[in-house]
Amino acid sequence: MRNHRRIIAIALVALAAASMLFAGGSSESADATSASGRPVLRVAMECGYAPYNWTQTTDANGAVQISGSGDYAYGYDVMMAKLIAEELGYDLEIVKLDWDSLVPAVLSGTVDCVIAGQSITSERLQMVDFTDPYYYASIICLVKEGSEYENAQGVSDLAGASCTSQMNTVWYDVCLPQIPDADILPAQDSAPAMLVALESGRVDLVCTDMPTGQAALVAYPDMRLLDFSGSDDDFEVSQEEINIGISVNKNNGELKEAINGVLATLTVDDFNAMMDEAISVQPLAQ
Repeated sequence: MRNHRRIIAIALVALAAASMLFAGGSSESADATSASGRPVLRVAMECGYAPYNWTQTTDANGAVQISGSGDYAYGYDVMMAKLIAEELGYDLEIVKLDWDSLVPAVLSGTVDCVIAGQSITSERLQMVDFTDPYYYASIICLVKEGSEYENAQGVSDLAGASCTSQMNTVWYDVCLPQIPDADILPAQDSAPAMLVALESGRVDLVCTDMPTGQAALVAYPDMRLLDFSGSDDDFEVSQEEINIGISVNKNNGELKEAINGVLATLTVDDFNAMMDEAISVQPLAQ
């Protein structure tokens, strides 16, 4: 769901390197095989963005060990990665990377794809290809119980609120400026930091997507979720900003089509059921 503008400069450098190191679109990850002799699907994510993905210390609930680490990754993205790898006959490797490093890793061939809650934006499509959506997420706000904004019925009712969100996201760059007379504080480095800012009372509200908001309600029972979708006073965002896909190298059309084949067997109800399961087992919910 998060939209990153600053990544373009980084990614273009990586693209130039990729064209020299991986002429013809091949990469070492595409040729990698496991001890079982099966090909390895290397999937990158932050491992720190519940309920999409997170890090935990055990393999509980079917978590997958993070490459080069004793920790494990789980969440909606890992569940989806496991399903895709199983259906395609791959062994799965989870690669933990910072948000800024995800697209460059696809461009360079360090990983085969990114499954990390990325919006399918025209900006990103200049650099990488995307599969069909593997989740659809609406925009919401979170406030504290008892807040003067708790009963807001639309964006205009949030007028004058102090607010923040995660840096380099559509929530911060596109949505918050739509609040009349908003006091927009500096962006937060991560979704957890954004929630701490609200919980500690430093801001009146934060803007995020529905899965992140639902997960926050489990971790912070004193928060309230404001959903203006379907009203005449909702945030104005494009479809590309709420459709979430899996990014692959533009030279890897075969993998893109293979993943799309798996996604085609799933319905929106399947996506929602998987997300509900991820939310129910996220670390903060236990």
